[in-house]
Amino acid sequence: MDLRQLEYFVAVAEERNFTRAAERVHISQSGVSAQIRRLEHELGAELFDRSARTVTLTAVGEAALPHARAALASAGAVGRAVDEVTGLVRGRLTVGMVVGCTVTPLFDALAAFHTAHPGVEILLREDNSDRLVDGVRGGTLDLALIGTAAATPDGLDALTIITEGLVAAVPSGHPLAGRGQISLDELTAHPLVCMPPGTGLRAVLDQACAARGLRPSIALEAGASDALADLASRGLGVAVLSASMAESHTDRMTVLPLTDADVPALLALVWKPVQPPSVRAFLTHARRCFGADGTP
Repeated sequence: MDLRQLEYFVAVAEERNFTRAAERVHISQSGVSAQIRRLEHELGAELFDRSARTVTLTAVGEAALPHARAALASAGAVGRAVDEVTGLVRGRLTVGMVVGCTVTPLFDALAAFHTAHPGVEILLREDNSDRLVDGVRGGTLDLALIGTAAATPDGLDALTIITEGLVAAVPSGHPLAGRGQISLDELTAHPLVCMPPGTGLRAVLDQACAARGLRPSIALEAGASDALADLASRGLGVAVLSASMAESHTDRMTVLPLTDADVPALLALVWKPVQPPSVRAFLTHARRCFGADGTP
């Protein structure tokens, strides 16, 4: 006997009809009947009572059915196990990364994954967070590091890496430079230099302002924190950054926490709930590199 015969046997047993079983396994009814006859000949007993309009199992068929199902399930498990191994031998991992990312644990995780699975091709794509989320949902990306104002985008699983607040950054001599912290009202009284729509940081700013009925004046937009700081240092507006982004600019900028920006800025890895082997393997390295709780 072979797996094909067992598949046809299970199909007829479950459909209770040779015609429907043939449609289910995508061959002719005569083909199904012939294979079932060969299986019965090998077993030396009939599996089905064909005397009535509805096909029913004989006592032998009833005894054989659970074993046939188990054999098919085992064969499927073998196939899945092989797919998992080959997927980590010669597969592909496509990772998205928010524009301007300097989170080195992500690069550490990619390097560790490459060392463990050198046959897997790694592709790294940079984009705005909203397009990265769309890419993960649509299957063009396996997972992505995004900025977001929500812990888990709808339909995806997530590992939160950083949770922090918004800050303003101004050069010395700016009217706000002498303040220890400011409110959103005070911030939005000045032209702003910030990330473009579609980025997590901009989503946080927009949500925080909308909650207080504020309409900020966006003077300039840029996708990298260095560019925002450079523009603000030249007096072109107040830079809006996350706390970690601002750390590297404290030598030339005054950093002011926003007292009433209640929506946190998050950096998170996101992926589909059903994960291929390459994603599961990468997440193991990512959790190790970021720490068990997702903290770098």
